[in-house]
Amino acid sequence: MVDAVEARLGPIDVLVNSAGAARRTPPPDLAPAVWREAFDAKFFSYINVIDPMVKRMAARGRGVIVNVIGVGGKAASPTHLAGGSANAALMLATAGLGAAYAASGVRVVGVSPGLTETERVAEGLAADARLAGVDLKEARRRALAKIPMGRPASPGEIADAVLFLASAKASYVTGTTLSMDGAQNPTVM
Repeated sequence: MVDAVEARLGPIDVLVNSAGAARRTPPPDLAPAVWREAFDAKFFSYINVIDPMVKRMAARGRGVIVNVIGVGGKAASPTHLAGGSANAALMLATAGLGAAYAASGVRVVGVSPGLTETERVAEGLAADARLAGVDLKEARRRALAKIPMGRPASPGEIADAVLFLASAKASYVTGTTLSMDGAQNPTVM
């Protein structure tokens, strides 16, 4: 895929990974196959493209990789343990690759959205509702109650952060993942 894109359009300067989603699974239903499926869906869908791209970017001496990684990698959720583990692995890969390739002129950064108005989040809320034995409206109310900002992010807000990180305005930022969770999981980096 990378060969085909670069042959047609020229060198890729910015790669944004925002694909793959692990299925929400209650703990009693977890099994090794579910964990593997989560890593294939989320972790390896990114790594399979990052690996050839980071090496090509390093050979050219420039490039930016921005990984959109769900907040489930920072805070465990009972219905998202396998997917959250894949997200945590992506955060570590982002940090490590950012450090490893910084001297080569390549930046690797992440954005970690929390509750965002997307179909994927709606599916997650439905899984949380089933696990808690409440309706979807109550699950959403509970989720919003955990966010100090009191609202979910819009997809545009996440896109704005990705654009900033991919731009020259963030030229000294690498090896880190920006939390965008409305202060739901306040941490010191």
